[in-house]
Amino acid sequence: MNKQQKKYNNPFTATYKGISDLFKKHDRVGELSSGERLDGKRVLITGSSSGLGLATATELAKLGAEVIMAVRSGIPEKGEEVKKKSGSEKVHMLHVDLSDFDSIKELVEEVKTTFGKIDILICNAAVVSKKARKTKYGLEEMFTVNYLAKFVLVNLLLKEDCFNKMGDGLPRIIFVSSESHRNPDGFEWDTFGEFKDYGMGKSVERYGYYKLLMTTFAQELSRRLNPNQHPEYSVFALCPGPVNSNIAREAPALFQPLLKVVFKIFFRSPEQASEPVVYFAASKDLEGNSFDYLFLMQRKAIDEKAADPANGKKLWLLTEELLKTFGMIFIK
Repeated sequence: MNKQQKKYNNPFTATYKGISDLFKKHDRVGELSSGERLDGKRVLITGSSSGLGLATATELAKLGAEVIMAVRSGIPEKGEEVKKKSGSEKVHMLHVDLSDFDSIKELVEEVKTTFGKIDILICNAAVVSKKARKTKYGLEEMFTVNYLAKFVLVNLLLKEDCFNKMGDGLPRIIFVSSESHRNPDGFEWDTFGEFKDYGMGKSVERYGYYKLLMTTFAQELSRRLNPNQHPEYSVFALCPGPVNSNIAREAPALFQPLLKVVFKIFFRSPEQASEPVVYFAASKDLEGNSFDYLFLMQRKAIDEKAADPANGKKLWLLTEELLKTFGMIFIK
């Protein structure tokens, strides 16, 4: 892919591409009926104290789900906001710092001991930083939060048997990805996990690369969880399109006023953007599906690099090797 074809390699082209996508006609995959609810279902959702995650938590609570909001901040006021907007009292908040593996372990333990089984996991949390930052492990923060933490969280939940496999439907694992996962030329296998310095000019490009890792992981996860003809888990990924949220909060101060205006006028509200996430969580039409990907409400194939089983296997093995250095070992 040459530079002219790349659509997400800087904040300006990414914003233009996001706006242009909203004005294109898309064939909708479907929509929820009034009878499709989540009564009796328990949902764990990360990054739900603002933006898309907060709106999704509210919509799921409206559908009757018991919602566990895993967040770094906003406790307890954001949970109270969801209760008020949804009219549901079945809303809980747990703290997690997704850049800290110990914090993720504590989250999983608390979910297991306090709530028991979950029916749906929504990995929504993401960050776009203005420059490279190291976590306490010496890893790059965006790499950790946008990809590695999801691998750790999902595998710990699986290891601790936290998914409800005895319910009236398959457990669902949902990843909020991005169409920017199509932008990278390939995988950086030789330097996987190594800290790489970058500034604001490269942050959107790095974001797309980490979304490629996450989408590749989602597809490989589905293959590993569903080795036979009869699926045991549904693994879904989606791009909600451009969302008027605070994900660009670290953009240079000079551009903040302009971005706020552009986001407000052209981007979808978090409530509108939450539709594909809620659809993946509640649609009965998807029951029994092992994997699916939506862009807005249109079904699409993921990028061929992410779909390639060889890439999925290599990513999984490299991730396991990296995490072993921090004492993280998972049962296959």
